[in-house]
Amino acid sequence: DCPEKEGAGGRRRNLALLKSKLYMGERRRTEPVVESTTSAGDHSTLRRSQSDRTEYSQKLQEKMAPQTVSSTPATLPEEDKEEISRRMMAKRVKIITELMQTEKDYISDLDLCIKEVIQPLRNKQIARFDVDGLFSNIESVHQVSAKLLSLLEEATTDVEPPMQIIGEVFLQIKGPLEDTYKIYCYRHDDAHTMLESYEKDEELKQHLRHCVQSLK
Repeated sequence: DCPEKEGAGGRRRNLALLKSKLYMGERRRTEPVVESTTSAGDHSTLRRSQSDRTEYSQKLQEKMAPQTVSSTPATLPEEDKEEISRRMMAKRVKIITELMQTEKDYISDLDLCIKEVIQPLRNKQIARFDVDGLFSNIESVHQVSAKLLSLLEEATTDVEPPMQIIGEVFLQIKGPLEDTYKIYCYRHDDAHTMLESYEKDEELKQHLRHCVQSLK
């Protein structure tokens, strides 16, 4: 009687089937192992030679130099150009510092979650409580995040701001980041559903509440 509703229902069933196929295909993949250490050869890509860093610094300064509009006959005085370049460099330094501080805070949160929630729940060995299913591969997320922070610190410690090559850090670790978060994201819906079911069980809910209190 209502073909529009029937069509919508069919589309929902097709989407559910497609999601199921994608999910099962991802489950069959082997989970990546994120190495906690990086070989000296990998690190050397971040420690460029002085000539390479000088060239990089020159290109960076050119990109950050104020651009004059061709339709405007007047040009900025040299001291004004230098001031604008200094401001842009200071802004870049601030962004890098904020990026690293955010990563440190994130790792600190993950540390608390693992130590105050995941490990105690594992130690209790509670029946009907799937700790690994609930928290997925969060320990791998912690590991790859710590590696990212380590590489960022290496690229910036004792290195002058114009010589800090940040982009290469993300290019170097983008594979492990993608592999790790792909698994975490694919399992997120299942973990959320699992958490909702645990919160309906008074005994399991009590264990979760105790962990939250420990975090506070």
